[in-house]
Amino acid sequence: MSNRRVSLRWVAEQAGVSPATVSRVSRGSAQVSPELRDRVLRVIEESGYRPNHLGRALAEVRHGALGLVFPGLSGPYFTELLQGFEAEALETGDSVLLLASHYRADTDAKVIDLAGRVDGMAIHAGTVSDAVVEEVSQQVRVVMMCGTANRWNASVSTDNTTSGALTRHLLVEHGYRRLAFVGHPEGSPDVTSRWDAFLAAHHEVGVAPPVQPVRVGLQQSDGVIAAERILAEGTLPDAVVCANDETALGLMLCVLGRGLRVPDDLAVTGFDDMNMAAMVRPGLTTVRQPVRELATTTARLLTDPDTRPAGDLVLPTELVLRGSCGCRPGG
Repeated sequence: MSNRRVSLRWVAEQAGVSPATVSRVSRGSAQVSPELRDRVLRVIEESGYRPNHLGRALAEVRHGALGLVFPGLSGPYFTELLQGFEAEALETGDSVLLLASHYRADTDAKVIDLAGRVDGMAIHAGTVSDAVVEEVSQQVRVVMMCGTANRWNASVSTDNTTSGALTRHLLVEHGYRRLAFVGHPEGSPDVTSRWDAFLAAHHEVGVAPPVQPVRVGLQQSDGVIAAERILAEGTLPDAVVCANDETALGLMLCVLGRGLRVPDDLAVTGFDDMNMAAMVRPGLTTVRQPVRELATTTARLLTDPDTRPAGDLVLPTELVLRGSCGCRPGG
């Protein structure tokens, strides 16, 4: 069937319903009986179109909502992202429909369903498959957070290579030779980039890196687990580079509780510069990333009608030196 024949009115006529009913079905509205919903969806399927393709024909229908897809909501990082995204959405009068996947098997289907109820969608990298990103991008504007751009959508991320500058600081300025990396590179595109920068810095300086990272998650409790693994090995590294501040703080609390000194017995660093990083003693050496700006920039790209986002937008990050790596406070 020719694409030109499919329109809101055409689908409504074939299904024997009003155009308003077709619009409600396309948005996933609950104000449609199961019988009418099935009838409309049957026409869409028999015409050779999926609901997301119909959504393009219904582009004039504005939902007044943006979708935000996260792997989870725990921790200050995602809290800051959500607050920044919502603040920008409020400026344009849009509501935010949040989907936290928690890596469930039905995530792809839920994201496709969400696309029928929003005008644009921000998807955190690593949450859904590339095939679903492509499919959703054919229906609504999509911006990836902390991922890479492709021919379907743009991306907004922060510069993870500063993890390499932090690693070089530990190797060169402090003369540490045995470093450990705490994080799961296969679990997050951000952690992958930070691990790669960590390895590259070792090669640049001419120091052999660890063969493997200490693979744990990104929560404070995971930092405790990492500390216990490191302590169990017997020989301590000189310094630990953690993939984020939460794991770094959990690791610090654990080693300090065992009577060790930071940084005298073990230097510790993080990534994010969350509020607690400056409050602990010693202060946590870390990489400051503009988390709120990451979120507001993503929302702005989704709502600006005069902007067609393309390519990768990478926001700068900054090395923050504090006492946990061996630097003097304020140095």
